[in-house]
Amino acid sequence: MSDVATIKLGIRELVEFVLRSGDLNPQTDASSNTALAGANIHRRLQKQRLKDHPDYQKEVGLKTTVTMNDQSYSIHGRADGIFEADDQLHIEEIKTSDLVFEDVPESTLTLFWGQVKVYGYLLMKDQQRDHVTLQLTYYQTNEDKVTIREQEWSFEESQKFFHTLIDEYESWLILRADMRTQRDQTISSLKFPYATYRTGQHELAVATYKSIMLKKQMLVEAPTGTGKTISTLFPTIKAMGEGLIQRTFYLTAKQSTRRVAEDALSLMATQGLLLKSITLTAKETITFPEEVDVAPTDNPFMLGYYDRLKPALMDVLTHEYQITREVVETYARKHTLDPFEFSLDISLFCDIIVCDYNYLFDPLVYLQRFFSEKDEDNFFLIDEVHNLLSRAREMYSTSVDEQSIKELKPLFKGDRGFHRHVNTLVKTFKALASLLDDEQSENLTIQPPLTSFVEELQHFNDFISDWLPKQEDGEELQKVLDAYFACLDYVRLSDNYGEEYRTRLFQTNRGLCVRLVCLDPSSFLNQSMHLGRGAVLFSATVTPLSYYQQVLGVDEDGITYQLPSPFEPRHQAILVANYIQTTYRQRDANLLKILTSIHTLVAGKTGNYLIFFPSHGYLTTVVEAYRQAYPDERVIQQESAMQSADRDAFLSKFQPDATQSLVGFAVLGGIFSEGIDLPADRLIGVGIVSVGLPGLNVETDLIRDYFDEANGHGFEYAYQLPGLNNVLQAAGRLIRSSHDQGIVLLMDQRFSQPRYSNLFPPHWRFWRGVNNVQALSACIDAFWKQTQASQTKES
Repeated sequence: MSDVATIKLGIRELVEFVLRSGDLNPQTDASSNTALAGANIHRRLQKQRLKDHPDYQKEVGLKTTVTMNDQSYSIHGRADGIFEADDQLHIEEIKTSDLVFEDVPESTLTLFWGQVKVYGYLLMKDQQRDHVTLQLTYYQTNEDKVTIREQEWSFEESQKFFHTLIDEYESWLILRADMRTQRDQTISSLKFPYATYRTGQHELAVATYKSIMLKKQMLVEAPTGTGKTISTLFPTIKAMGEGLIQRTFYLTAKQSTRRVAEDALSLMATQGLLLKSITLTAKETITFPEEVDVAPTDNPFMLGYYDRLKPALMDVLTHEYQITREVVETYARKHTLDPFEFSLDISLFCDIIVCDYNYLFDPLVYLQRFFSEKDEDNFFLIDEVHNLLSRAREMYSTSVDEQSIKELKPLFKGDRGFHRHVNTLVKTFKALASLLDDEQSENLTIQPPLTSFVEELQHFNDFISDWLPKQEDGEELQKVLDAYFACLDYVRLSDNYGEEYRTRLFQTNRGLCVRLVCLDPSSFLNQSMHLGRGAVLFSATVTPLSYYQQVLGVDEDGITYQLPSPFEPRHQAILVANYIQTTYRQRDANLLKILTSIHTLVAGKTGNYLIFFPSHGYLTTVVEAYRQAYPDERVIQQESAMQSADRDAFLSKFQPDATQSLVGFAVLGGIFSEGIDLPADRLIGVGIVSVGLPGLNVETDLIRDYFDEANGHGFEYAYQLPGLNNVLQAAGRLIRSSHDQGIVLLMDQRFSQPRYSNLFPPHWRFWRGVNNVQALSACIDAFWKQTQASQTKES
């Protein structure tokens, strides 16, 4: 049987699935340890072993192959250490936690020993040994204490244990094999679900397939209407059927994009495709109402979770293919399981996993079950990737404030240990605040890491992690938890501190805030993408490609290209109002010109219009003036905090066949500037005021300074290009299909300057500058007359 046909199964995954039992209690596994700290502890202990045992081998790969249901499975893992001692072969498994060894639950110890027992079997099998000593080395981080336990293990009993695991897992292996066999059979006969390919669509599909085949990363700009989702999913599924990959993660920034992926999978299902897909929903969204604020020890959806899990998995996998949020909730209620954890357990058996960026990229919440090590069976499709940079900066940034610690001082009176650690941390904040006093400033940026501050946070975390299990739930404990997790995140992220980081100290209404700021997450994004076989990153707006390739961490030898728009460029007029200046100092002087220009755009033809502004404040100023100047026009505006229902109500106003014009005012980069679809005459004009530069602030200036030093393009990377992306996204709301027509009015003379116009996408090549309102009116009239003439000719 070929290697391509072999399915990988991790030893940890096997052991945990078969042997895990009892309650689901996330707090039991909570630890203040970081991944880097754990790795450092492993290396330190391994280095000590090497001193004691010169033949010590670390990180030894072990695997064996079993055949189930005519399918080959590679059972693989990596032992922490192997060495000879007292004429006996030892195999070591290192575990780190801040729990006292005696407090580690028996169910957890069963998993620890189960893992090392499988390693022992594979080692004896490879080396034809009769006995081995299993060594569990447990490092308690907060006490720097090592506990070692040993078991003698014979080949006969290890073989029996291993085959017991395999026998119990066999039904799941067979189920997975049967699902994949059925999947591959339906994939082989799957045709592209549309009669023809749109412009650029076939090219994107072919390039996606080649990226998988060549194990490459690819960055693509595919304009609105290309059909990016189906053009990337279809070839990826085809590659899956040919054994190049076994699992695809479709990563998105927004719920609306996840629904588009679900629709594409549903469409292929109507063509006969049978594969398992799941949409992962955020924990706070999918958690059942009756679970909120309930301790795990009192939560019926967590108590006995693992005892009910396998029947529930068999149930859902036997009866469902496209496992949406609603499907997860239905089966979770049926089997009394926490829906979020249940969805993660289902995902192990799924071919397509639709989820948020953070499940791959966020260092604090990524899916360890998939991404603890590289697996070339996985491939990544990353949608709306223009959103990833700002999201990634936040994923790798965090802060902790003085007030969150001070609020702990009145709590748990009489607990001297608790108050000693709280007071120490309060004093640490005061010492940092004195740095601001010395500089006579309320804002200070430091490039070297605050090592001593991180150490104090770690001491606090170590104490709290040991202290928490002894406390009763309540409002006071929740405040401690909030502070603890903030400190925990800071310590964990500080492991990444390098040239791309800065530390900010600044005063807020919560006292001193210490913020860890990641200016350039590109290397971290690259590391995450290398956990799979490759990745395709795509969006309607990633101009210029060279900028996005750098800031998103796409490999230097990755593929980059720009697809043409599938729609006729002349279906939209791109007009630049050269007579308008929107720099901050010129805004008041240009207000009347802006009002008149918007009115001229709207007066050109009855219909629906969206006008975008760089900030809520600017929007409010113009809206108030516009209402006074044109009181008879229908005007709606985006509010500063709109819920889902408010958003839907706003969009519902944009109806087809309008008999009176509607002018909607919204914010660039906001909820109405991307991810909404107003086809045909639901939207016939878009106005954009300013070039969309982000507001001046300390952190954007830090990004500017960082890239000025790195490549001399600080202003472009921090301000111009992110602003232009917001403009292109907002303009992209206009033309959504081959029949759409309309006008984009860019109200800022800077758009005519080469540093902007040279970056316009190819389908904007007919843009035109106008020098006054009269010229604008003439261009608008000419466009609509030409459009009407074309429609008359076609009819």
